[in-house]
Amino acid sequence: MKWNLVSDSTCDFKPGDITGENITFSMVPLTVTAGGKDFVDLPETSVDEMLAAHKASKLPSTSSCPSPEMWAEKFRQGDATLAFTITGGLSGSYNSALVGRDIVLSEDPDKKIHVVDTRGTAGSLVLGLRRAKMLIETGMSFEEVEREIETYMDGTHLLFSLTCFDNLIRTGRMSRIAGIMAGSLGIRPVAKNNERGAIDLIAKPRGELAAVKYIVKTMGELKKLEGRPVIVSHCKNEKSAKLLAAMIHDELGTSDITIMEMRILNSYYALPGGLIITF
Repeated sequence: MKWNLVSDSTCDFKPGDITGENITFSMVPLTVTAGGKDFVDLPETSVDEMLAAHKASKLPSTSSCPSPEMWAEKFRQGDATLAFTITGGLSGSYNSALVGRDIVLSEDPDKKIHVVDTRGTAGSLVLGLRRAKMLIETGMSFEEVEREIETYMDGTHLLFSLTCFDNLIRTGRMSRIAGIMAGSLGIRPVAKNNERGAIDLIAKPRGELAAVKYIVKTMGELKKLEGRPVIVSHCKNEKSAKLLAAMIHDELGTSDITIMEMRILNSYYALPGGLIITF
């Protein structure tokens, strides 16, 4: 059986990062439109150029999810497909993937396709894909992998801290009141995904170091992390990502920590300085 792993481009992987016998991996891109130019979320698309266009533009920037047909094109390429999307609570990517699934199953009912709403972004998809590859390589059936993946994703968490919430507020992904509170002078808020995949503001530390310390403390309260994987994603903030990774290692007892640079879509919402932690 040919396994087909697919994600949207909010995953911080690059094509080729997931390989295996009888396993293929591909991505479906989202798009950011800034300064009148479309920045398709592909590995070769410049995050710096997108951020500069967004900052300079007097016109509102926007983002758009993949079409159902873009998903369907990927789903046709395998016998058994697992697809991972950014949270359906904030994006149409998940629903678009479901429509794409239905299109392909109407053409070929023998195909097996399962779409996973990660209720997160960035490292949430990385964790899901890594776990899926591991489960597939144990020889599990499609139905077993499907069940195990959903259970695994239910146990994952996402925390994030941004210097600016403007794009989340303007696009309705965060309430204006919460955003104004978060944007107070000197405050470096920490937020998390909730069970619906939406955003909950959970703390308002003063300064980035205080935010990093709060994140590590909260991670330890949410999950026993000894030996478990953690993804630290950043937008132009490698220094703080490394500091956070070191504190996670020292205080929470795991060395399985991967630092990744955000791609186009996540960088558009996180903006420079943003950190997303998934575990």
